[in-house]
Amino acid sequence: MIQLKSTQLQFLAELKTNNNRDWFTANKAWYQQELQHFKRFSEAVLERMNAIDHIEGLNLFRIYRDVRFSKDKSPYKTCFSFSMSRATKRLRGGYYLHIEPGESFIGGGFWAPEPADLKRIRKEIAADAQPLRQILADPLFVETFGAIQGEQLKSAPQGYAKDHPAIDLIRLKQYLVSKKFTDEEVLTASFIETAIQTFQRMRPFFDYMSEVLTTDENGVPIED
Repeated sequence: MIQLKSTQLQFLAELKTNNNRDWFTANKAWYQQELQHFKRFSEAVLERMNAIDHIEGLNLFRIYRDVRFSKDKSPYKTCFSFSMSRATKRLRGGYYLHIEPGESFIGGGFWAPEPADLKRIRKEIAADAQPLRQILADPLFVETFGAIQGEQLKSAPQGYAKDHPAIDLIRLKQYLVSKKFTDEEVLTASFIETAIQTFQRMRPFFDYMSEVLTTDENGVPIED
């Protein structure tokens, strides 16, 4: 069974200390070696996930940073990461895995919902928040992710009362879940199993959002 290697974390730690083109160029072969192993790990995760979900594809993120609009001009990211999108318009939600010394985590959800999708989610929650609250209160969800996360408005969105009983959920602009892992945890032989289990525990949340986003306010399926 494929597993992550300590040399990957070592490379990323040294890159963080030497985040410049000269060091990276001198260590390009090391980077390529660790990248190829991480790619094999990500493909193993994808294969396992396709057995339990419908995945559209794997996106392995580049290590090169876009610094055009950033004050931080460090040229390289200090992580290996990938995402997986669920297939077809009927299945919503995305999976994400991030490996970085001391900062590794698995996440998922709705990072930047389209305005129409965000409007639909808010309307559904405002009408009846109980189904979502039940998912978020499930012991396995709480044990794994704690609480739902994401940027939120300081006040109520236009059209909603500030004292609405579900305002804590309606104010959200993102709907995200995540779980952190130690370096020791990500290097275990069982981490791929842990990753699959963590992704699986997102499914009730994803299934709820998929149903909301593919039906109208009366629960009637929206035609493609």
